[in-house]
Amino acid sequence: MSVMTKRQARLRRHRRVRGKVAGTAERPRLLVFRSNRGISAQLIDDQAGRTLAAASWQGVSADGSKIEQAAAVGKALADAAKKAGIETCVFDRAGYLYHGRVKALAEGAREGGLQF
Repeated sequence: MSVMTKRQARLRRHRRVRGKVAGTAERPRLLVFRSNRGISAQLIDDQAGRTLAAASWQGVSADGSKIEQAAAVGKALADAAKKAGIETCVFDRAGYLYHGRVKALAEGAREGGLQF
């Protein structure tokens, strides 16, 4: 009997959600990736297989905790989405729990003007 690692369990949850969530050109998918050092997000058109806008912790100057860093990435992504002409999206938490940094990124994107 094998036991799944945390990463395998997250990828299993992500595959299950991806069966239900897909992005289009007018309503792309907001994908979140969280690592130990930072967080990044991108807006993806799954029909064309293109990334429409992206933001990362490396491109954002946010001092303080990782939660504040995630909120700044969300606001930066919302700004990039506005420049690309995107107002609404579908949120894909990629198997991560919706709390902490993932929640802060989502709230930052909402504050920036994205609707989901």
